[in-house]
Amino acid sequence: MSWISLFVASSIGVFSAAAAAQPAAPPAGYKIDENYTKTSPDGTTTVEQYLNKDTDDWKWQFWARRQGTFTLLDPEPAGYPADFIFTQDLKWIVRLQKTGSGELSLYLYRLAQDGYVPASNKPLGDLAWAYLKTRPDWRKVRKEPEYHISANLVRGIEENYRWLGADWPANRYILISLSGDADVKGRKPMQTSVVHGWSCRYDLQTGKFDVPALLSDHNAKAVVLLSPGVD
Repeated sequence: MSWISLFVASSIGVFSAAAAAQPAAPPAGYKIDENYTKTSPDGTTTVEQYLNKDTDDWKWQFWARRQGTFTLLDPEPAGYPADFIFTQDLKWIVRLQKTGSGELSLYLYRLAQDGYVPASNKPLGDLAWAYLKTRPDWRKVRKEPEYHISANLVRGIEENYRWLGADWPANRYILISLSGDADVKGRKPMQTSVVHGWSCRYDLQTGKFDVPALLSDHNAKAVVLLSPGVD
């Protein structure tokens, strides 16, 4: 089993206009589902998930409660509940969001004066895929992913990825894993993992991506067309 199996299921912007339009509470029809409430390790921050069952396709909103602030994390409702990971200093929250069958994306929020706000104008998962497409590894991809497109979080953000042998400043980086399948003509089965856990690092201070040396060997294999049944 490779270390990829240990994965858990760009620009930085200031959104003052969005903050000004921040609603004070979930709208009518949204009710909290406490089964999905996520609290930070120190108990000071809680993400509450509210579900609206009055629509044909149920919609979710995510609200962060911290020290007297109560803020909507994203104005766009989601089709599924989400998981949330906090950095140790609580300045950042990563949202792991199911977007479809076998598909996942990431969203990033930063702590501002009046609570948490989006840290980028696009999902962090989309920015990571855009970064991969600027890298030489992208030229090895047999076919652009068509489905099961996933931007996932590599486990270890809480302990600063020490299990990987990293020695990085605390609360500075997050590691992202990208995967996706495509139908490749002539392959049996046609459904093939064309990107298989390619990983990159995101710098929370600069808003930039890179690939540290400790990921290079893994990434060299992650975009090579794998034989059927090979992990």
